[in-house]
Amino acid sequence: MKVGFTTSFPVEIIFAAGHIPIDLNNIFITAKPMLKITYSENEGIPRNICSWIKGIYNTVTSGDIRTVVGVVQGDCSNTHSLMSLFKDKGIEIITFSFPYHRDRQLLRQEIDRLAEYFEVNSTQIKEVKSELDSIREMLKALDRLTYQENKVSGRENHYWLVNSSDFFGDPAQFKNELSSFLQEAADRKPKTENIRLAYIGVPPIFTDFYDFFDQWDAAIVFNEVQRQFSMPSLHPHIIDQYTSFTYPYSAFERIDDILPELERRKIDGVISYSQAFCHRQIDNLLLKKYLKHPFLTIEGDLPVNLDERTKLRLESFLDMIRFSK
Repeated sequence: MKVGFTTSFPVEIIFAAGHIPIDLNNIFITAKPMLKITYSENEGIPRNICSWIKGIYNTVTSGDIRTVVGVVQGDCSNTHSLMSLFKDKGIEIITFSFPYHRDRQLLRQEIDRLAEYFEVNSTQIKEVKSELDSIREMLKALDRLTYQENKVSGRENHYWLVNSSDFFGDPAQFKNELSSFLQEAADRKPKTENIRLAYIGVPPIFTDFYDFFDQWDAAIVFNEVQRQFSMPSLHPHIIDQYTSFTYPYSAFERIDDILPELERRKIDGVISYSQAFCHRQIDNLLLKKYLKHPFLTIEGDLPVNLDERTKLRLESFLDMIRFSK
């Protein structure tokens, strides 16, 4: 059975139950996303609702996914209403919540409830976690090839880390393809970009975002949220692993993760992405306050190429960094 989900959560449980977890965001953004948004708006979803919500809605209602795990705390508040729309369409709904204060006991209750629903036990979950963690170790190696050896591009880093939310629904295939890529990347000559950038925030909806930097002697060597999807802080117990996962918690947990990475990766500037109509735009007030590097906030709405205004702002930001160096 395919089990769609709205953002990263303990996929170990779905694999342990013998099902196929599908990150609905990844399906939406890679399969005619503008059409999906248009269809959702034609069904009445308002224009000023996040494009990811509209894309996920059409991805499910027009496809063959009949079961969805909705993360109703720790992600988008619109997910509550989205789950109601799915229920009305006859989709089976399971909810999952990340406790706001990173409470281990509350998180344990949520994981136990999900495991009971899918009829799996702790031993089965631990076995799957061990398999997935071996892949996550490989992803840590890929990340090092990005910021230490300069052999993996920002786009490639984004691709592999963002897809670690569901491992293509097939960990064995993912591991084989990742292994081949790592072998190929290790033999490359290091790149020599002059400007080293951090990208923070949810993955960009712009279709050509990473390509833009190729012509400006700049490289993105840190993808914050994508890296978190790969669970870089591996722990033996699943509770500790998803407590260390910063994405569903407050801006302060994110800042504690970001600050040492900016130093480790010798970052020259930070690009903070915000999705239009998203509550996470408010987090930028704190991110900008506590991250002392040159800081630029950009906003995206639709899955299209970068608009000219955003390009101009990025160009000016890179020029400013280049002048300061």
